[in-house]
Parts: sequence; C-alpha cells; structure tokens
Amino acid sequence: MEKWFVNKNVLYLSLSAFFADAGYQAVIALFPVFLVLFLKAPVYYLGIIYALQYGIGALFAYLGGVLADRYSKKKVAIIGNSLIPVLSFLGIAGSVVISPLLFLLGWWARDSRSPARRALVALASDEKHRKRAFGVLHALDLGGGAVGLIYLLILLNLGIAYSILFLVTLFPLIISTLFLIKSDVSEKIKHTATVIVNKSRLKINKSTMVGVLLATSLFGFSYYSLGYPILTIAQDSNAAFGVFSYLLFLLISALAGYYLGSRAGRMRIVSSLSLSGYLLAGVGSLIIGIFYVFHLSIIIAYLGVSLLGFAVGAIETFEPTIISFTAGREKSAKSFGYLSSSRSIGLFTGNLLMGILYFFNPFYSYFYAFLVSVAAALIVYLFGRNLNLK
Repeated sequence: MEKWFVNKNVLYLSLSAFFADAGYQAVIALFPVFLVLFLKAPVYYLGIIYALQYGIGALFAYLGGVLADRYSKKKVAIIGNSLIPVLSFLGIAGSVVISPLLFLLGWWARDSRSPARRALVALASDEKHRKRAFGVLHALDLGGGAVGLIYLLILLNLGIAYSILFLVTLFPLIISTLFLIKSDVSEKIKHTATVIVNKSRLKINKSTMVGVLLATSLFGFSYYSLGYPILTIAQDSNAAFGVFSYLLFLLISALAGYYLGSRAGRMRIVSSLSLSGYLLAGVGSLIIGIFYVFHLSIIIAYLGVSLLGFAVGAIETFEPTIISFTAGREKSAKSFGYLSSSRSIGLFTGNLLMGILYFFNPFYSYFYAFLVSVAAALIVYLFGRNLNLK
C-alpha cells in the first residue's frame, strides 16, 4: 500500500477527492446540456455562468487558503466540502436563474476547500514522495469523476429524469466529506532544517513561482470548461456522445496524473509543465476546432479531448508540486490559494470570451484557446529554462 499511496493520510485525502469528483463531475457534464438543450438558454448565457464560476471562485480559493493557514486546514477543507452538495439540487429547481445559482454556490464551496486539501496532501507527504502524492491525488480525483460519468451515462440511457440524475450525486459527495474527517494530518510546524526543501540544491527562487502563477493565469484564459466540447459533440450527435467525451477526458487525465507523478523524479518538472501541459492543451483545442469546421469523424473530436485530458493531468500534477517546493509550510495553503486564484482569474475572462466566440462560431473559440495556451507554454518555459527541478 505504501508503494502506491505513499501513506494512509494521502490515501484518505485522495479518496475524498475520488468521491467528490464522482459527485460533482457528473453535475458538470450534465449542466451545459441541461441548461442549453433542456432549459433552452443561449450559449453566451452558459459562458457568463462559467465566467462567474471561475472568476468569483478565485476569491473563494484565496480566502479559503488564508483561512486554512490562520485557523485549520482540515476544518476549512471539511466545511467547504460539506457545502458542495448544494449543486445537486439544481435539477429540482428547473430554472434558468435558480439552477445556475445552485451550481455556482456548490462550485464556490469546492474552490474554498481546494487550497486547504492540497496543503494537507503536502503536509502528509515527505519531499521524496511529494510528486507521487499529487499524482495519486489527481489520479483518484479524476478517476472518481470517471465513475460519476459512467453511472450518469447508464442513467441517461435508462431515461431517468434530470432532477433525479442530479440528486444521485448527493451520495458520493457525502462520502467524500467523511473521508476528509477520517484523515489525521498534523498541522504543527517542526522547525528543523529538513522541513523546507533544500532550495539551494533545487535552485528554487521566487521568480519561478511568479512565472508559474503568471502562466497559470494566462493558461486560464484558454482553459475553458469542458462543457464546450461536450456541447459541440452533443450538438453534432447526441447528449450521450457528449457526456462520453468528458468520461474519456477524465480517464486519460487520471492516468496521466499518476503516470507523470510516478516519473516526475526523472524529468524536469518546469519544462514538462510547459510542453506536456500547456502546449499539448493548445493542440487539443485546435483539433476540436478542426473537427467542427470540417465535420470530421467523432473520433477526431475524441482525440482532441484526449490530448486535453493528458495535458490537464500534467498541469494538475506539476503545478502544485512546484508551488509546494517554493512555499514554506506555514503559508502553504495561502500559496495554493494563489495558484487556484491565478487560474480562476484567467478562467473568468476565458470562459466569457469562449461563450461569446462560440456564439458566433465555435471554431473561433477553440482557435483562441490554442493561441493562448501556446503563449502560456512559452512563458513558463522561459521562466524555468535554467531551473533543474526534478
């Protein structure tokens, strides 16, 4: 067990992530179809919801990190996680106003607990296993999402009403909070020479952290919600094919997170973040745009989604690893709050622009995402080109 999960607390925290995603990822996959195709809301309205989701989420992520460092990382994580199930009731509301509001409230609760949970993972793992710990966290995180998509597809094919589909997600979300409660990570700071990573050996400096945060924010301008590819594919075929694309994304992203986390000790993390993460995400977006323009086989769209999944696996493994090495333990949650906030700032504008561009022509939105992803890749590569972080 130690070989695979590092230790029991990393396992508990990762299982909490597994069940959380098994709940809210199903909501995320179904929400654009429910809002646009069922409630008949315009696509640009979906873009506004996504912009609010991530934009205001930046504030909740930052505040969650600050409160976690000031009071208790575990308590903040539990409180935020226990409020996520609010989004499970959006199907009952059945309103173009109330349903998105419940979706947003649940997501903002999720944002508020994410920095605290990442900080707990960093505290629960030693330097040697830190990269693997974040790889396992991401793998089980999105692996749970894949499970959520599987039961969603089954229920969709059975013709279950949307209101019931959303309510089903309550159960894994409750289990997620129970695993957080079960974890027992010491938050006491041990003032020894080994508490903080040897920065001279790893050649870490603040400019690297700034560069990663800048690139993260810029990438956020291109890192649109997967609701757009789901909608593109659903409009080309049907809702089930659209939801399946998200399942594919989650599975590949989970596998990539664990694989890259296991190999991270044998690769340069910063350059890998640039090339395997941001650049590959841009290529995936471009392929989805080409699929739309030339009305190609759905296999092409799935290829683009798969590349996006691998890229996100790399990003979610390497970004927090770099931040954990640059931040001291006392302010670790706040640093992860900065990471979540910088991403969310970009996502606010990115999803708003994606919605507007998608309204005129979906290809414009995907090509825009491609260009900005490439720019983010260049920024992080330049900031970290002389850094030998392994």
